[in-house]
Amino acid sequence: MKKFVTPILLVCLCCLPAGVGAQNNVIVENETDDIVLIGLDKAGDEIIRIMKDTQLPHIHDPQAPRFVLTDRQGKYALGIGGYVRVTAEYDFGGIVADNDFVPAEIAGGGINNQIQMDASTANIFLKLVGQNELLGDFVVYTDANFRGSGKTFKLRNAYVAFRGLTIGYTYGGFMDAGAVPATVDFQGPNGAASYRATQLAYTYKGLKNFQFNASVEMPEVEGVTDNNFQIEQQRMPNFTLYAQYNFGKNSHLRLAGLLRNMTYTNQAGNNPSDVTGYGVQASTTFRLTPQWKLYGQASYGKGIGQYLNDLSELDADLVPNPQKSNEMQALNMLGWFAGVQYNVCPNLFFTGCYSMARRYSDNGYAESNPEGYCYGQYAQAAMFWNVTSNMQLGAEYLHGWKTSFDNSTRNANRVSLQAKYSF
Repeated sequence: MKKFVTPILLVCLCCLPAGVGAQNNVIVENETDDIVLIGLDKAGDEIIRIMKDTQLPHIHDPQAPRFVLTDRQGKYALGIGGYVRVTAEYDFGGIVADNDFVPAEIAGGGINNQIQMDASTANIFLKLVGQNELLGDFVVYTDANFRGSGKTFKLRNAYVAFRGLTIGYTYGGFMDAGAVPATVDFQGPNGAASYRATQLAYTYKGLKNFQFNASVEMPEVEGVTDNNFQIEQQRMPNFTLYAQYNFGKNSHLRLAGLLRNMTYTNQAGNNPSDVTGYGVQASTTFRLTPQWKLYGQASYGKGIGQYLNDLSELDADLVPNPQKSNEMQALNMLGWFAGVQYNVCPNLFFTGCYSMARRYSDNGYAESNPEGYCYGQYAQAAMFWNVTSNMQLGAEYLHGWKTSFDNSTRNANRVSLQAKYSF
C-alpha cells in the first residue's frame, strides 16, 4: 500500500499551488518533459494573444483558461477550464414554466408563484491553440454544459478555426453574440437572435475596421404539424452573410442577412413542397463613455422562428395555411431589444434591457388560432459584482408579458440570484 500512497502525496503537493498561488505560478515543470503545465500568463506572448483574441464574446461564454498545457517552444497550448454557475429564482404574479425566463412559456392556471434552483448551466471546455505556417493562428474548441436530458452533457460548441475559416458547430452568422447585454437569465432578451449551427464559414478582415462573413449552415426546421404534414429531411442548407464595422473600444455595427429553404411533405399527396424563408438584421454595441455602454438589435423576416429566443419555443417556422388545407406557410416575424450597461467601478456594473418578439398573421392564421402566441415582451434590470477575477455574483428582476392573437395577456415576474466561479 505504501508504494501507492507516496506518489499520490507527491501529486497532491505539486497541485497545491493551484489553489493558493497566483495565476502566473508554474505548476509543473520538468526539464526532461516535452509538455509543461503553467499559468496562462506564463505562456508565450503569441499563445496568450491567440487564446484571448479567440475568446467567444457572449456574456455566458467562459473566460480564457487559468492554466494551460504547452510545449517548450510555446507554439501549442491546451487550455482546460469552465465555470460553476448556480442560480436561485422566485416567480410571482405569474410563472414561467422554464428555468429560463421565456415569455412564450408564461403559464396560466391557479399557481402564480414558484421557486427554482439550477446548476445545469455549469460549463466545461477544452481549447487548443497554436501557430504554424500552414494554418497560421488556429483554434480547436469544444465546450458543453449540463442541459441535456436528465442534466447530461449538452454540446454548445465544437469547431476548428484557422485563416478565417470556421468548420464545426458554433454560433450562426445570423447571430451577433457580442451585442447582447449581460443578464442572469441564461437565455437573455426574448427578441434576440440566438442559435448555433453546424457550418462552414469564412470571415475576411483584410480591410481596416471592417470584417465580412459568409456561412453555409445545416438547417433546422420546426413547424406546427398535424396528421396532414411532416417536416423531416431538408434539401438545402441555410446561407448567411454579414458585414461589420468596428470603431472605438469594443464597439461595432453589423448588418446581416439569412436565406433558407424549408421542405415539408403533404400526406395527401406525399409530395415534398418548399417554402422560402429569409431574414435581415441590424445590431450594434458601442461605448458612449467609460461608464455607459449601449446594446441593440432588430431582426425581421419570414420563417425565422428557430433564430429568435421566444419564437424558437413555439416550433413555428412553418404553420398550416388555413385557406389551403394541403399547404403550409411561413409567417413574418420580428424580434428586437435595446439594452444599457453602467459601470459603477471596475468590479461593479448594472444592466437594463427591454425586448419584444412578435409573430404576424397571414391567410387568416390569427382567426383560426385566437389563443396562439402573437407577441411577448421582456423587461430586465440586473446588478453584477465581480468579487474576484474568477468569482461573480448577480441579482436580477424580470417582468414578462405574453399576448395572444385575441389580445388576452398573461404576466410573470421573477427575481434571480447568481453565483458563478470560473476556472
